[in-house]
Amino acid sequence: MEEFLPLFLITIGFIVFVFVGIGIKILLKKNGKFAGTCASQNPLVNKEGEVCGICGAKPEEKCKNEETE
Repeated sequence: MEEFLPLFLITIGFIVFVFVGIGIKILLKKNGKFAGTCASQNPLVNKEGEVCGICGAKPEEKCKNEETE
């Protein structure tokens, strides 16, 4: 039990650090949006070569969602 509490507190600290970091990034980014969210640009995610469900871009095209902003 003596080893559990410090490990638990360190783990909670890291989780809080991550959420605070993400929150700061959202506040500092324009419109709170993350860049590069188009899955069609990632060959590991889009192995079949399908179009993006959000913007309709093909894997070889640039994300159309970025162009509309």
